[in-house]
Amino acid sequence: MNFITQEDILKLGLAMVLGGLIGAEREYRSKSAGLRTTILICVGSALFTIVSSRFRDDRIAANIVNGIGFLGAGIIFRQETSIKGLTTAATIWSVAAIGMAIGSGFYGLAVAGFAVIGATLLVLPGVAARIARVNQARQYRIVTAFRHQTLDHYEAVFQECGLRPQRQVQQRVGNEITGRWRVNGPEEAHERCIQRLLNDPELKEFEF
Repeated sequence: MNFITQEDILKLGLAMVLGGLIGAEREYRSKSAGLRTTILICVGSALFTIVSSRFRDDRIAANIVNGIGFLGAGIIFRQETSIKGLTTAATIWSVAAIGMAIGSGFYGLAVAGFAVIGATLLVLPGVAARIARVNQARQYRIVTAFRHQTLDHYEAVFQECGLRPQRQVQQRVGNEITGRWRVNGPEEAHERCIQRLLNDPELKEFEF
């Protein structure tokens, strides 16, 4: 049982190559899981799967999914208005699946999975950017002097610029009122609205 075959070397080498190619794309985009991380995940998953088949114990390979889940969860973090790291976490999970396919000897399936994952990472960002130009959501925060209908006035500004505002938290402190909105609409409409608000002398603070 304590031996290594040429096929084992082929599996580990293929896992290193495919994992490295995906990692190179992540490294180029300066993501947290880059070249070395994806290589280690893909090779490690392949190695665990090979060991699992040698011992005829599927539990070893099955635990890869749980382990990768914990690793991916550590990459995801929440910012004030969004959640970051979901794509990188999903990439790690997918790279582990490629490694398991290689370790099981399903080379064609592994290469096909690599092609789909690679196309998703390389091609779809452009598609997503085009969609964002047509419709994107932004968070706006406005602080201004309190007057009657103050927030209604700014909602009217959003609508005049071709945007769809959803009012969220409102807070009044003394003579100031703070309003937050989630605003949807085309990128050009957002830019028009931002310029209009930046030129508003009544605004004390403005975040977007």
